[in-house]
Amino acid sequence: MAINKKISIAIALLLLTALFTFFNWLRLEYLSLFPISLLFIYLAIFQTEKFFLFIAFLTPLSVNIEEYVDGFGLYLPTEPLLFGFMLWFLFLQLKKPFLDPHIWRHPIIITVLAYLTWMLITSITSSDPIVSFKFLLSKLWFIVPVLIFGTYFFKNHENRVRFLWYFIAACSLVVCYTIVHHSKYGFGEEEGHWVMWPFFKDHTIYGAIIALCLPISLALLKQKGRPALSKAILIIINLVLIIGLIFSYTRAAWLSIICAAFVGALVYFKVSFKLLFCVALIAFGTLYAQWDKIQMVLAKNTHEHTTEAFDEKIQSAANVTTDASNLERINRWDCAYQMFKKKPLLGFGPGTYAFEYAAFQDPENLTIISTNFGDMGNAHSEYLGSLSESGLIGMLLFMSIVAAVFYSSIRLYHRYDKNNDVKILVMGIIVSLASYFIHAFLNNYLDTDKAAIPIWAMCAMVVTMTNNLSASDQSTERG
Repeated sequence: MAINKKISIAIALLLLTALFTFFNWLRLEYLSLFPISLLFIYLAIFQTEKFFLFIAFLTPLSVNIEEYVDGFGLYLPTEPLLFGFMLWFLFLQLKKPFLDPHIWRHPIIITVLAYLTWMLITSITSSDPIVSFKFLLSKLWFIVPVLIFGTYFFKNHENRVRFLWYFIAACSLVVCYTIVHHSKYGFGEEEGHWVMWPFFKDHTIYGAIIALCLPISLALLKQKGRPALSKAILIIINLVLIIGLIFSYTRAAWLSIICAAFVGALVYFKVSFKLLFCVALIAFGTLYAQWDKIQMVLAKNTHEHTTEAFDEKIQSAANVTTDASNLERINRWDCAYQMFKKKPLLGFGPGTYAFEYAAFQDPENLTIISTNFGDMGNAHSEYLGSLSESGLIGMLLFMSIVAAVFYSSIRLYHRYDKNNDVKILVMGIIVSLASYFIHAFLNNYLDTDKAAIPIWAMCAMVVTMTNNLSASDQSTERG
């Protein structure tokens, strides 16, 4: 029976390959997608767990067809696969529930569901409901299969490791491609903004995802009992990621990884959060009291990143006088704030910022890269994006997700007595998520597969590890 099944699978694969080749030979490229779709459907149904993990590998290699088809953005092959997975998983859950009921009590799941509920409400009241409901649907096909159903797949520690392995391995391949491509232009900074195309739209998201990968890659390297070959591969991957981060010329990514490492150190040395809260209050109080003087200092900073020196780039990050990139970011932030002031409770609706912000541009804030039509994208901040699109409640709910993520993951880290592989992985997740949510003050990428899939996957891992540990503690008490 097993041999007959293998023979049937082999024949089916050969037929699909023949169909794919035949349609390509006839130059019917769109029809050639049909056998690939059939293959994906088969794997999704009969090899669901393995294929779910394989999505991690496909994510860094996905391509946005918006680059080829105007007005229609979709990441292939990940988004159609996730949409199909979402429908398939919902069908299975309704037919015979398989999710652990304890996940619905976890702070991360509760805050995410509250956020999605508010997004539904603000989609109904949106200035453009069609845009908002499409945006909400895209959020669902990231969150439902990766976060909600991911809690089932990530019960097994090996699945967590494999998922992260596949993601960073594929990401390192993209970085290698980018480095080779970039070397043809002498690693010039201007070329460094687009050489990662078509896998990444620009250097900002490219740098952000590398910064997200590095802590995970280092955590996997630190795990005990890893074979020598595996360690050698991880060392190479880490070196590739570091080189990629340097030549991404992304100041926000550099700063985020430094700040995230500081967060990791605070967690590792168990620094009191009450003390940190007091220090933060003093810092914000000082900032408020000295704001006029700080503005005068910033106004005198006209340092632009004209060279590739690291220190000059960091100095230029505080230049809000002549640096067009920084000024445009301030323009977007101001637009988001003005939109919030007009609709403070419900906002303009999820996904509508790009279509609404033009009318809120102050002529004094316009830069050489601004457009009167406001067709340059998003709010450059996850937090302000939520504020303008879903109002104050939307931003507070998004911030509650971030708070729940770090509360749960840090608490989970300290619940482990021994420094075992799981604890090391949790630290990697904490630093990785910190790098993104710090970066999120300056950019927003959670509407893309490159950021959404690894972030929601790591959140799902925190949920399952928390539930596994709680179940283990209860069984020990009963024993």
